[in-house]
Amino acid sequence: MRTRAVAKYVGMSPLKLSLVAREVRGKRVEEALSILEFHTSPAARAIAKVIKSAAFNAENSTNVPASEMAIVGLYIDKGPNMKRFRPQARGRVSPILKRSSHITVEVDMEE
Repeated sequence: MRTRAVAKYVGMSPLKLSLVAREVRGKRVEEALSILEFHTSPAARAIAKVIKSAAFNAENSTNVPASEMAIVGLYIDKGPNMKRFRPQARGRVSPILKRSSHITVEVDMEE
């Protein structure tokens, strides 16, 4: 039975998160968490938090330990942008888009 966890409005660009998500997608939960523990990107902490949440959700609902679970789906979706402006020379402005994203992790028993 698939169990999922979602983190919404994470204050990071979907591109930065998807670069880290590629390394973990399809791996066992323990292996994925050990990879993310030593990753230098701050995106790794956000993804690890959601993976842990999905694993705990699965443990509570199916009574299967996290050591027997694998990441079936890991999706990074685009969230809303905060629009800000920075003053430039000659009275002009340039836009700044502060991107956000949604992280969805699906965990299931290993086959």
